[in-house]
Amino acid sequence: MDAQTFSHSARLPYPRSFLGLLLTGFLLVALPLIGALGYSVWSTERLAERSRNAVYNASQAARASRTLVNRVGSIERLARQIIVLADAKLRADFVHAHLDFLRIADELLALPLDKEHRDALERAVAGEQALLQLLNAAPRTRARRLEVNERAARLAEEAYEVLAIGSMVAEREVERLRASAETVRQRLVLLGISGTAVAVALAFVLGALIVRPVRELDAAIRQLGGADFSRPIRVHGPRDLEHLGERLDWLRRRLTELEAQRTRFVRYLSHELKTPLAALREGVELLNDGVPGPLSDRQAKVVSIMRHNSIKLQEMIGELLDYQRALHAAAALDLSPVALDALVREAAAAHELALKAKDQRLVLELAPLTIEADRPKLRSILDNLVGNAVKFTPKGGTISVFAKEDAAGAIIEVIDSGPGVPQAERETIFDSFFRGRTKSHGRVEGSGLGLAIAREFTEAHGGRIAAVEHSGGGYFRVALPRRPVAVPTRAA
Repeated sequence: MDAQTFSHSARLPYPRSFLGLLLTGFLLVALPLIGALGYSVWSTERLAERSRNAVYNASQAARASRTLVNRVGSIERLARQIIVLADAKLRADFVHAHLDFLRIADELLALPLDKEHRDALERAVAGEQALLQLLNAAPRTRARRLEVNERAARLAEEAYEVLAIGSMVAEREVERLRASAETVRQRLVLLGISGTAVAVALAFVLGALIVRPVRELDAAIRQLGGADFSRPIRVHGPRDLEHLGERLDWLRRRLTELEAQRTRFVRYLSHELKTPLAALREGVELLNDGVPGPLSDRQAKVVSIMRHNSIKLQEMIGELLDYQRALHAAAALDLSPVALDALVREAAAAHELALKAKDQRLVLELAPLTIEADRPKLRSILDNLVGNAVKFTPKGGTISVFAKEDAAGAIIEVIDSGPGVPQAERETIFDSFFRGRTKSHGRVEGSGLGLAIAREFTEAHGGRIAAVEHSGGGYFRVALPRRPVAVPTRAA
């Protein structure tokens, strides 16, 4: 078994659907809480049942003990009378009181009594039996009367002892119930804390399992949006999400095929356009050089127009190919620390000849600033903005470039003294192949791709580019973060 197969078999099985995964996760998180709740109900019910039994037994014991004391009082009184008077009615009343005493004693003994309580009751029963035997013995001498009185008094003391011990046992039972209730409370608190901790831990684990396929889908969509079709797309999770991942992988393969077709088409178009264009330019150059023979002034003017437009057409084809490459390049950034002020000076120096040719003045106000960026792409942004300013600024005009730091990162501003950008064109000027209606002094034409490329590269860095309202000419502002963040790229 290879590592990949082992890893696949070792994975926890997912439910067949994402809904099933959510329900399973909810059930697993709820189980510790349900268990804690069930134990709480059971413990509370058990404590309540014990309390009910304790209260019932205590009330029964207290009632029987008081009745027993009353019967002992009657027995004591009748015994003192019987020992003096030989009255059959008194003896019958004594027998009735005796039987009542035994019945109440049996009721008490049937209760779950404490050992101390039971011993006191058994002593009272034995004392009552001893008093009965004394009354049945003959003769009734003075000594016997004293013994009966003493035995009757002791029986009363034993009965009151039974009552006192019963009260003391009831108090002890109440205290035990209070201690049991406190123990149950502590256990429930501990169980609640541990149950909540287990539920939270399970929620984190299950949350990670639930979020994992969603994150994989998000990564797959970002991968496709970034025009990265080289890596296969795999989504691990419920079957419906895995199926969605398979469809995204099919889309990746389909986009790969379309991208290859488009690349072949662009190459074919480039070749097919450049070949006849090269022949056309060669013929125009021959005419312009007078190889076939001298040209009249009108013929030379026509050839000049043809030569100018053939060169322009060749440049536009090159810019079109550059724009296609820029769209692909914008999807991936090669980040490194870039000294922004030095890069602006480098980009400005590349336009020095064009500035001199139009007698334009360039003003640089650059703060020392370093940001994380893709240096070639940032250089392309600056080249397009400065080149655009040079193109639209009239002879003798001024171009100002500012670079400064703000709270979010860096701000680059390019301001020229040209005609500016009309309000209606401030958004569309960044669209591909858009050329504004406003013309500067002299004829200025372009492919309409420079600012589109600048926008693609700016947004690839997570920044913003805009044409700002300005009464004195064109005003372009680029805002860049200190470190680029991933953003979806525009469709080509």
